[in-house]
Amino acid sequence: MSPPATDRAQAGASPASSAPADAPRLPDFDAMAQNMGRLVEEAGKVTAAYLKPIERGEAKTGQADEASEMVKVLGRVAERWISDPRRIIEAQASITGDFLSLWSNTLKRLGGETTEPVIESEGRDPRFADPEWREHPVFDFVRQAYLLSSRWAETLVDKAEDLDPHTRDKARFYVKQLAGALSPSNFIATNPELLRETLAQNGENLVRGMKMLAEDIEAGGGELKIRQSDARAFEIGVNIAMTPGKVVFRNDLIELIQYAPATETVLKRPLLIVPPWINKFYILDLNPEKSFIRWCVAQGLTVFCISWVNPDERHAAKDFESYMREGIFAALEAIEQACGEKKVSAIGYCVGGTLLGVTLAYMAATRDKRIDSATFFTTQVDFTHAGELSVFVDEDQIRALEQQMSQRGYLDGSRMSGAFNMLRPNDLIWSYAVNNYLKGKAPSAFDLLYWNSDSTRMPAANHSFYLRNCYLDNTLSRGEMSLGGKRLDLGKVKIPIYNIATREDHIAPAKSVFIGSQKFGGPVDYVLAGSGHIAGVVNPPYKVKYQYWTGPKPEGALEDWTAKAQEHPGSWWPHWFGWLEAQAPKRVAPRIPGAGGLPALCDAPGTYVKVKA
Repeated sequence: MSPPATDRAQAGASPASSAPADAPRLPDFDAMAQNMGRLVEEAGKVTAAYLKPIERGEAKTGQADEASEMVKVLGRVAERWISDPRRIIEAQASITGDFLSLWSNTLKRLGGETTEPVIESEGRDPRFADPEWREHPVFDFVRQAYLLSSRWAETLVDKAEDLDPHTRDKARFYVKQLAGALSPSNFIATNPELLRETLAQNGENLVRGMKMLAEDIEAGGGELKIRQSDARAFEIGVNIAMTPGKVVFRNDLIELIQYAPATETVLKRPLLIVPPWINKFYILDLNPEKSFIRWCVAQGLTVFCISWVNPDERHAAKDFESYMREGIFAALEAIEQACGEKKVSAIGYCVGGTLLGVTLAYMAATRDKRIDSATFFTTQVDFTHAGELSVFVDEDQIRALEQQMSQRGYLDGSRMSGAFNMLRPNDLIWSYAVNNYLKGKAPSAFDLLYWNSDSTRMPAANHSFYLRNCYLDNTLSRGEMSLGGKRLDLGKVKIPIYNIATREDHIAPAKSVFIGSQKFGGPVDYVLAGSGHIAGVVNPPYKVKYQYWTGPKPEGALEDWTAKAQEHPGSWWPHWFGWLEAQAPKRVAPRIPGAGGLPALCDAPGTYVKVKA
């Protein structure tokens, strides 16, 4: 076997040893050959990880249905163009003209001339940050050819005639997915940075990447579960979800956490947080600096938070009413036992907020007044403008999903996690695929992305009810939803409401939250925060980051409200607390978890949150 490249260089045996100092370093071809052999070996492990669940009869279903849906939708777009030969000729002429311009510019650049790009990315595009994408004529040609092709495909969707809005939205979504997947930045041969990395490391990066790929397919049970953070860096309850407290109540659906006080007095009215069950509650308790829960405790609030069970086949029949009765109602009863308070303030986040809205409408119908005020974080109660997730919802897709869920009794957590990642494929899928599997670099430790990967399952009955009644039929907003034998009317909800939307939210768009604000019958403070679904909510005051807007009563169009709104720098958290404290300012001695009417069952964050999907 040949000696290592460093030894050969020192001995003067390397062909590169007499090359100029600034010449590119030649790869060690012996090491490259060895690494290619190791790469084949690791590729075999990838295949084994993929085939193992199939051989055991444990393979997950659904991917074929999704691929079929994409082909069907894009086929409809193609039909609209093919049916009119004149228009297809115009479309072909358009892309041909663009490529002729690009080819002409490239030839001029190869001849030493300076030219302006035919097309540029919209905004900052980190995929093409490496200088060689623009400085090297060949890579610049590849980059611009990709951008021209992507724009052309998007134009075909936008200008296809006689497409219904939902089909057009789905087609745009699928084109975005395909464009993200086919980016030249995702392939070694067309990415200058990857080429340099691979040659400099003699292919060692590909071996490491293939090893991680096998591990991630193994972790996904035969499907790729891309790691977005170093999971070894975090332990729930140790350096994440670590605000002190106790679990004081547990049933089949929830653990109720009561957090330990940190002030000499506390507000008499407790606070109940209803997080989404699509993700785990500790998005509001990532670490001491970002923790909304810890900050609330520091303001003198007695904080209770629901931690939802990570459901399995035993929970298949748990529906929205179950989550209301065994979730929110059970928590209200436990809070009364724990600290003797019948009335609470409540917060609902995302789908937890939708459940809270449904519950408030039911409580209005039954004259239940235990919730005195409600706060909604990026919550939809009206789904007319439901955001990008609506592309997954129509009768055919729901029916197919219900058939899949009927086999196990739940929706696998990877399906929802994948759907959320697909909303930002370049940031949450392909950037990590390139970094992990082609550069061979393990992702860094990032608490938010660790939480994002800590997926949860959804019970079949609950998820079916949510998709059909909210996304598909919008029954809550229309006053047509029935639950527990009661017809629900948001207009009968008269309690004060603080409704926080975020300006860049793709899941619960600000417009959707604004329209939902108008459905309640009582006073509503609509507040618009900067950033998106997560960062706009988890925005602590100690960092003056982003901004928020307050304004008049939410009426008419969002654009009119925004024109009248006042901008404030920094976090909206203190503004919200001022709103909450003004309603019930009385303070009492702090309540110690486990010292009241309910004994402590275990330390926060409890056991349900530690169950992996």
